[in-house]
Amino acid sequence: MPYTQVIIAALNEEEGIGLTIAELRRYLNSPHVLVVDGKSIDRTVHVAKALGAEVILQNKSGKGDALAEGLKHSDPSADYVIFIDADFTYPAEFLPKMIAILEKDHGIGMVIGNRFKGEINSQKSYANAFYVGNRLLAFAQHTVNGIKLEDPLSGLRVVRNSILKDWNVKSQGFDIEAEMNYLVERKGFKTVEIPIDYRDRLGEKKLKLRHGFGILSRIVSESFYT
Repeated sequence: MPYTQVIIAALNEEEGIGLTIAELRRYLNSPHVLVVDGKSIDRTVHVAKALGAEVILQNKSGKGDALAEGLKHSDPSADYVIFIDADFTYPAEFLPKMIAILEKDHGIGMVIGNRFKGEINSQKSYANAFYVGNRLLAFAQHTVNGIKLEDPLSGLRVVRNSILKDWNVKSQGFDIEAEMNYLVERKGFKTVEIPIDYRDRLGEKKLKLRHGFGILSRIVSESFYT
């Protein structure tokens, strides 16, 4: 069985972190779960440690910085790195299928969970401003970077660890997924999306519409990467 490293960025996620970790352990074979905590003031750290996760404290702030910090502390022997949000929105039941795709085709570097092909809930309406923003950013990444993904900002993804080992992460915030998409493409690997369901988040939503400008800026800046 492949060995998986899970990295979770968390900030005041006591409502979802426990359910997220428990579900990961249900569907994966003894994963190494690493939680990068961004100075939570609730019980996030306590809950994560109680469920056997390794917890490190983030010195700076932002999702991108948290995932970069997690990669520095990840197990180099892992076959794949799983990124998942701490708010219990992404069902871990899809991860075995995502890993199986990577195991079967070595030309695929990353598998992403596509939220727009699965079952939607009350908050994931197609009239939702976040959905519209995601579609616009997907169009921008396709146009500017040549990367065609339906859900390029999905927080559920499995990546070959070999791709990530020498990654000099530039993103500090929610632009991390856009940068990761380009990284995989630049390394000569394909990215595959599979349909997943998406649940209402537990706890306060961190992503705001204003963050879209930072993501767009990252997409543009990556087009100049050499």
